[in-house]
Amino acid sequence: MEPLLNSAEVLAEQGYVLLPADAAEPLLRGVNAYSPQDWRLFQASWDRLERDRYMADGGTYRYRRHGTFSAPPSGRSIRQEPHQPHYQSLAYNRLNGGIARHFAPLETEVAQGPVLNAVLSFCADLFGRLAPSLAWHIEVHQFRIDASGSIAKPTPEGVHRDGVNFVFMMLVQRLNVRGGETRIHDQAGRPLVDHTLSAPMDTAIVNDERVLHGVTPIAPLDASLPACRDVLVVTFTGKPPQDHD
Repeated sequence: MEPLLNSAEVLAEQGYVLLPADAAEPLLRGVNAYSPQDWRLFQASWDRLERDRYMADGGTYRYRRHGTFSAPPSGRSIRQEPHQPHYQSLAYNRLNGGIARHFAPLETEVAQGPVLNAVLSFCADLFGRLAPSLAWHIEVHQFRIDASGSIAKPTPEGVHRDGVNFVFMMLVQRLNVRGGETRIHDQAGRPLVDHTLSAPMDTAIVNDERVLHGVTPIAPLDASLPACRDVLVVTFTGKPPQDHD
């Protein structure tokens, strides 16, 4: 319980918290135990993502799946919602926003699996401490940025806000890549921290109302071999509790 409280205090004080894998893993396991095999199956699901066909820059390097969940105020009663499109206004995503984007759904084994359950329950606990009166609209994104043979952009829109309350970003795998530095800026655009998520489960969490975030391009270390950066991104958007059935 104390590490969770510490994370909440840091997030409340500076608007972001960085958790190395050796801190994030016990926090997640403490919420919902899962086995090493559960993690390997979760990690392997990134091999089955589908190409993002909404890239306004013409890029073919991004693969993803998407799911929507909800939670009541200050509770772990996470519920998966019917599959629906992802939408961001142009105010938050000038490159790809302004339209409903229909992505492939999360696989059932991922959406209902113990690893994602641990992540969502942890986030509900953490964010519920900072905003206890809010129910939550939750979106889960699996991203693979494929840099095989060329440079690719994890956040082609640049340093940005997502237009939500909180964003949880966890590295799932880095394979044969350099770059991919997570950058967090204040609302005026001034840099606060540059940090590379390098080990599986390295995590960055931001208060999206207070800071901006982005990731620098990645490139292959060896252009003759596969290269990718796999990340789980979860966003929590608050809504009045009466909107949650």
